[in-house]
Amino acid sequence: MIARLNPTYRNHDYSSRYQPIHRMLNGVKIMKNKQVLFAVILALTITAAVVHRQPLASNNGSVNHSLFGELLKKYVVDGKVNYAGFQSEEDKLDQYLELLQSIDPNDLSRKEQFAFYTNVYNAWTIKLILSKYPDIESIKELGIFNTGPWKKKVVQLSNQKVSLDHIEHDILRPRFRDPRVHFAINCAAKSCPPLRSEPFQAEKLDQQLDDSTRAFINNPESYRLEGGYLHVSRIFKWFSEDFNDDALSFFLKYADAELKEKLEAEQQKIEIKYLAYDWSLNGK
Repeated sequence: MIARLNPTYRNHDYSSRYQPIHRMLNGVKIMKNKQVLFAVILALTITAAVVHRQPLASNNGSVNHSLFGELLKKYVVDGKVNYAGFQSEEDKLDQYLELLQSIDPNDLSRKEQFAFYTNVYNAWTIKLILSKYPDIESIKELGIFNTGPWKKKVVQLSNQKVSLDHIEHDILRPRFRDPRVHFAINCAAKSCPPLRSEPFQAEKLDQQLDDSTRAFINNPESYRLEGGYLHVSRIFKWFSEDFNDDALSFFLKYADAELKEKLEAEQQKIEIKYLAYDWSLNGK
């Protein structure tokens, strides 16, 4: 026999007894909602950061140099470098250098490697100038007895530190054997072939190298033709073997029509001499 419940229990109001429990459960729900909201916001923040940095990653054997490109476009005009501008966005330059450090060059194609090492050289040269800017008048001040920073192992490259000299003389010159490299890498000096206002990129590397070479060769400040002498940059003396010990032939190859005509007219009697090199900073 099932006992009947006392009717008075049916009418009893339990709400007052369990109000503290309801409040506690509601509090738990609110806390959980806040935690979920916080987790969502955190996830969105992390995603946004990843998306922001993602374009800098190496994809399909290529490197995105767009961040360096933004800086060069803003702060390099006609070869004159606005180092104060670079300094105001040095965090972006550092971000780009971190990207370069994360790349394994062995995963890149030959042209990608050429562009990569050239951009490494130029970006780190700017970084070195900024290390002392504005209290610097020449890059040579960054070495003992004005010897420059080229032998210092300061360049973070993959899992090792190397020097600018290593990049130029142990990688770029012997590996690619292309004399146009001398008009692509920039030593931050006025007499150096000017820094481009864009990074080097594999898909248009030959055009960029040709353009930089022709721009320097045909710049009246880079040569002087008078009295049977062709005065050229000391680059042709320091790296004569890269030009087959024949600066004149190199000039003839890249000279514009007017200059080429003058050179050809006196080709048999022209002698090569070398201009003084101005190591003053190539700042604006």
